[in-house]
Amino acid sequence: QVRLQESGPGLVKPSQTLSLTCTVSGGSVSTVYYYWSWIRQSPGKELEWLGATHYGQGTFYSPSLKSRTSISMDTSRNQLTLQLSSVTPEDTAVYYCAASRGLPQTPRRDEYDYWGQGTQVTVSS
Repeated sequence: QVRLQESGPGLVKPSQTLSLTCTVSGGSVSTVYYYWSWIRQSPGKELEWLGATHYGQGTFYSPSLKSRTSISMDTSRNQLTLQLSSVTPEDTAVYYCAASRGLPQTPRRDEYDYWGQGTQVTVSS
């Protein structure tokens, strides 16, 4: 059973860089069988896919956030990281990491095999 656990600061100031970590247990981030995604949900809005990384296929980003997003993989720690730069209050959301067998086409929950519980990030001065 693969388990995902997001962690990071709950409060980030505007214009700063948001940095989150997803720790994977019960499986390896270096597997070729899963894509590892970051997804968020802002208050009153639908789930939004930010990007995904795969050990052999590389990293993919949402076009709308590509200029501010960086996703990386640390195989020695079995972790994924998300960095989102120049944040504004509109980046306030619950951030999730999730695993899927194919490159995700949507952020729908049923497209993913595993989800973390999510971590709340608030952008405020």
